[in-house]
Amino acid sequence: MITCVLSSGSKGNSTYIASSSTNILIDLGTSSLFVEKNLKEINVDPKNIEAIILTHTHVDHISGIKVFIKKYNTKLYLTKKMFDDLSKLFDIFNYVLIEDDFNIKDIDVKVIKTSHDTSDSNGYIFESNGKSIVYITDTGYINNKNHHKLLNKNIYIMESNHDVKMLMNGNYPHHLKQRILGDKGHLSNKDSSYYLSKFIGKDTKNIILIHISQDNNNPSLALQCLKDKLNEENNDFSDITISHQNERTVVFKI
Repeated sequence: MITCVLSSGSKGNSTYIASSSTNILIDLGTSSLFVEKNLKEINVDPKNIEAIILTHTHVDHISGIKVFIKKYNTKLYLTKKMFDDLSKLFDIFNYVLIEDDFNIKDIDVKVIKTSHDTSDSNGYIFESNGKSIVYITDTGYINNKNHHKLLNKNIYIMESNHDVKMLMNGNYPHHLKQRILGDKGHLSNKDSSYYLSKFIGKDTKNIILIHISQDNNNPSLALQCLKDKLNEENNDFSDITISHQNERTVVFKI
């Protein structure tokens, strides 16, 4: 399997994941043109994207979908509630409704329900030929009942949205600060570091931190928080990448 975070942040999110025979996107919240350009840079023809899997329908995860699916007729995978939200914005003809685990050719997809202030939201575990990638973003917490499913995967792509001190001392209105901090908000650096320190194992190869707030966080804080937590747990894991809003990551292969 391979993966590349094409864009991640408050202004748009999209990630590419592929197996030996299947190409998918998770979300498409930047412009279609930006995603197409970055796919071509990693030698992926956009017309070969077989599915776009949605985490939820906030604008920074869907804004480029209408143009992309009109151009390539790409199939959307989304829940009924997500479909109801999205179909108010544009017509969707090629789609699959998901409520439980599913597969796209040789990629098995496990659904991890997340907690966000939208009608429905999911994280996912992607598995193919004994390899695994976790993708979790836009959630206030990760339910304990899912922790065992998330142990010792190869790659973790995980939200590390905000530094609590920066958020509380920043210019956001009080109600927005409380939204971000709440159970239906976003994972802080501390939250993300805690979960990752519990989940990663001997088979873990890479951690990619995503959805880093431009206003309430910075990459060095997110990285240092995770390093400090891993050191506290006597874990010397160090292959950590920070994603960016307008710059794709390298292609990770497992």
